[in-house]
Amino acid sequence: MNFTDLGKINYKDAWDFQHKLFNENIENKRLNKPTKNKLLFCEHNNVYTIGKSGNQSNLLLNNISLKDKGIEFYNIDRGGDITYHGHGQIVAYPIFDLDTLNIGTREYIYKLENTVIKTMEEYGIECGRLDGAAGIWIEPEIVANSRKICAIGVRSSHRITMHGLALNVNTDLTYYNYINPCGFTERGVTSMQKELNKHIDFEDVKAALLKNFRNEFAFIPKQLL
Repeated sequence: MNFTDLGKINYKDAWDFQHKLFNENIENKRLNKPTKNKLLFCEHNNVYTIGKSGNQSNLLLNNISLKDKGIEFYNIDRGGDITYHGHGQIVAYPIFDLDTLNIGTREYIYKLENTVIKTMEEYGIECGRLDGAAGIWIEPEIVANSRKICAIGVRSSHRITMHGLALNVNTDLTYYNYINPCGFTERGVTSMQKELNKHIDFEDVKAALLKNFRNEFAFIPKQLL
């Protein structure tokens, strides 16, 4: 039960590491051995990922344009549609055994959402959920004004989780112009920097996010804060 900050890491390297931890936990459960709950934070280079149920038409660039702009692209094994990861964004990957937490997948996602909502409250950013759409939104009830500040997409097998959330802190939002984020065309995307109109201390947000993870998922030791 521990936390690791991977820092800046290519998406594929982080994905492979997730799979290693994920598969080890599944094998341990099969053998009735203890599992290990692990929380990873990282920051990726520019990349688009699309989930199993995603629509490829929501990527608005071809392979040549992606290469010219230095953006990678992966079809991956989480739920949800297309999203962007890049500099100035905190990505959190919880590799959790839900049996050790005594919760179901729906409650797990609710706790992920709570973690972000409470972190944003510390910065004076009011946000919440949108029925039928994963992630955390500002002014979700008004379509013309609604904008996503955090994407959430998870995978669960044998009650072991992987993938997670991506919180826009100082993210360059122009990269969202080349996709229909999460399949939406009528709703926007935002960042903490845009909402507060100033550069945000990235490490401070990490610390706040980790603290709220610990509060929602009580097994993360205090000494890691």
